[in-house]
Amino acid sequence: MTQDPVALVHDRAGAAPPELALILGSGLGHLAKAVEGVAIPYSELPGMPHAGVSGHNPNLVIGQLEGRRVAVLGGRAHYYENGRADAMRPALQLLRGLGCTQLILTNAAGSLRPEIPPGGLMMLSDHIAFAGMNPLIGEKTDARFVPMTDAHDPGIRRALGDAAKAEGVDLPEGVYGWFSGPSFETPAEIRAARILGMDAVGMSTVPEIILARFLGLRCAAISVITNMGAGLSDEAISHDHTKQMAPLGAGKLERVLRRYLREGLERA
Repeated sequence: MTQDPVALVHDRAGAAPPELALILGSGLGHLAKAVEGVAIPYSELPGMPHAGVSGHNPNLVIGQLEGRRVAVLGGRAHYYENGRADAMRPALQLLRGLGCTQLILTNAAGSLRPEIPPGGLMMLSDHIAFAGMNPLIGEKTDARFVPMTDAHDPGIRRALGDAAKAEGVDLPEGVYGWFSGPSFETPAEIRAARILGMDAVGMSTVPEIILARFLGLRCAAISVITNMGAGLSDEAISHDHTKQMAPLGAGKLERVLRRYLREGLERA
């Protein structure tokens, strides 16, 4: 008989509910190593996705960070890996089953604003599901009609902004556009994205935000800017470039998250 993943995590890491869950994007998996606790490979958790992208660390880490109990997903599955927008549903259902009520997502993204250069951060104020898919297609219940006003929780964003200010880290807000990938955007698509009001683009996060709201999780998201959008600079865009550039912003992100855990969690 397949063991319930919640029961398996409880057996390995204890049953206390995490106060915060994190999902880490490309090149940001090292943050999971800062957690003092238990790492459980996705392969040992029934139903968990296969995170098959280099730069991800496919483990669920449960433990302490800044004196808080956290659950960290060190990698994610993307739509472009399997053609399924709901690929992360089992992972998010597991977080909810563990008692998580608050989720912060991170990703690597391309900036469309010159004042948010590579190495910078951008907190998502909203998003545009430009890829067109929805992870709730096929859901049979009326719960599928999820309202998305304030999907990016204002209280969490406010507290993250305060944490960034206290750390001296610039954390502008902007609209994130979800492209399906795996190919990067064309210069024409970037021009269209700017006209539509996008401030950064990437290949993840939006399906997870929709699923998180469906499951009743409060959530916010922060992009680590690894490149400018196609046609906005002379840099050569590639996944290797993304992995190389992610650490430039990862240190700032870690400082913000640690300060948030110390001072912002109750105020969010």
